[in-house]
Amino acid sequence: MTARFIHDGNTIDYTPGADVSAGDVVVQGDLIGVSKLDIATGVLGALAVTGVFDVPKTAGVGEAIAAGLKVYWDVADSVAKTDDESGANKYLGKTVAAAGDDDTTVRVRLEQ
Repeated sequence: MTARFIHDGNTIDYTPGADVSAGDVVVQGDLIGVSKLDIATGVLGALAVTGVFDVPKTAGVGEAIAAGLKVYWDVADSVAKTDDESGANKYLGKTVAAAGDDDTTVRVRLEQ
């Protein structure tokens, strides 16, 4: 046997080193997931690694994001951006709806 099926992969197990709130974006290397529920420190929980989520983005002039674009998670600012900043930001997915300059969220389909 070379491989054994574990599960569909829509969620992954995750045990945080600090409390995680529902809706938090969690970065593990190049793997990004979203916590659908609160997870206490040291307690096994799960992160969604597929699905469509509204995630924070910066609002202001020039901050609109069109539908169908690749977006990246800026860990330092905790927002989605269209710029990977030379690899500093991790690939999050593609936008499925446009977000205007004044919007504070953008709808993203997670991709790994």
